[in-house]
Amino acid sequence: MKEYLDMVKYVLDNGVRKKNRTGVDTISTFSYFYKVDLSKGYPLLTTKKVYFNSMLKELFWYLSGDEHIKELRKHTKIWDAWADEEGRLETAYGRFWRKYPVPKENHFNGEVWVDKDNKWTTEHQDGTLTFDQIQYIIDTLKEIKINPEASNGRRLIVSAWHPGNATISKLPPCHYTFAFNVQGDKLNCHLTQRSGDVALGIPFNLACYSLLTMMIAKECGYKVGEFAHTIIDCHIYENHIEGLKEQIKRTPKELPEIKIADKPFNELTPEDIELINYNHDPLIKFEVAV
Repeated sequence: MKEYLDMVKYVLDNGVRKKNRTGVDTISTFSYFYKVDLSKGYPLLTTKKVYFNSMLKELFWYLSGDEHIKELRKHTKIWDAWADEEGRLETAYGRFWRKYPVPKENHFNGEVWVDKDNKWTTEHQDGTLTFDQIQYIIDTLKEIKINPEASNGRRLIVSAWHPGNATISKLPPCHYTFAFNVQGDKLNCHLTQRSGDVALGIPFNLACYSLLTMMIAKECGYKVGEFAHTIIDCHIYENHIEGLKEQIKRTPKELPEIKIADKPFNELTPEDIELINYNHDPLIKFEVAV
């Protein structure tokens, strides 16, 4: 995929060496942006093998809202370094996607908040309130389809970032907020990422959010539009440089396709997503920096 290879070349040519918490230096650039047209195919990289099934299980873990990786770790070990012995994480993306904390009391004067009677809010047994951001997006997109003039179409935001959690978590969300946008009959998605590992993380992020956009578009009756991506600290670890130099010599192949079963969004499982005609170059091994 040319857009990805262009990013690799840009960071290799313009990156500034930086130290970071992992102990492995990076070459880093500020605020890289690209976008891809999802109608031209599913943007799973073809210049190396990407572990689609691991990404797929990770996406459905996000959508489950679980704060632990007990099921996910059966399929991928990617989150083990940040989980405790019981598989719980100090930050879990999907928990905030599906269960964002809502204050019940002690609001500041003038604030307004949803209450337990709001259709996207759940009151849990311990008395806490949470808000389902994904369901809000889906329901609002369906309303826009019926009546665009009465919609909140510029408020379709999902946030995985909570400052009170992020400042002390071992690994606060890298891909911390995304927004949906309707243009005509097409659904677009923009992801903002505070930190992006070009070799390992960004190919997963690209595949994950593109698939999520396709799933939501199908549920709400839209065609797929574009996936756009801003990476604030876009970096390459120094032990990934040679592998990426090899990758940019390769020629992208035709993109694969995705087939999604005709089922309601909340009933979909990984088995309902089919990857078709994925032809790729050999795997390039990159070490994970933790």
